[in-house]
Amino acid sequence: MKERAVRMKKMIAVLKKLYPEQKIALHYKTPWELLVAVVLSAQCTDKRVNEVTEKLFKKYKKLDDYVNADILEFEQDIKSTGFYHNKAKNILASAKLLKNEFGGKLPKTMEEMTRLPGVARKTANILLSKIYGINEGIAVDTHIRRFAIRFNLSDSKDPKKIEQDLMAIVPQDEWFSGPHRLVTYGQEMCPAKKHDCSKHPLTKIYPEAANVWPKGK
Repeated sequence: MKERAVRMKKMIAVLKKLYPEQKIALHYKTPWELLVAVVLSAQCTDKRVNEVTEKLFKKYKKLDDYVNADILEFEQDIKSTGFYHNKAKNILASAKLLKNEFGGKLPKTMEEMTRLPGVARKTANILLSKIYGINEGIAVDTHIRRFAIRFNLSDSKDPKKIEQDLMAIVPQDEWFSGPHRLVTYGQEMCPAKKHDCSKHPLTKIYPEAANVWPKGK
């Protein structure tokens, strides 16, 4: 555990130098719009989501617009993000739940946030951190899972267990920004496709990572 904590600390220091400014790639103006964008981003690129929400947020400007939306029409509005049946159902159901039980505002706890349809821990972690500055956990996506395995930061391949392992070695005030920088690193410098990363900044911290290419679950 101590060795992993030291390694993680060094990785975070490097990532801070590489990406000093951390801004979420999704475009939004309100907490609700961030929820919509994050839900749409599942199995979809941020670029595509931003293209869709540019029109979507002009058409649906208030929470009530989503509450009163026709689901078939809404499905067509978000179709290009993929899995649009479930995404539409979850977004519109979340809008109704927010209005009826939370006064139209996103809740501030993990327990309440994950009551919203389609909002699991990963999404809730992002929303709580970006909207309220509350770090209750670490959002483990495919990039975080991949790096946790490659850099020997966890003995598990299960995202839930990886989250617990990372929470034990990452300072709580870095639970959002640290992993988020790692996602950017994965997207811009060290993608999942096999390549030579022996000279990459993080690999210099843990050279063994150059030979680890996790596959499957």
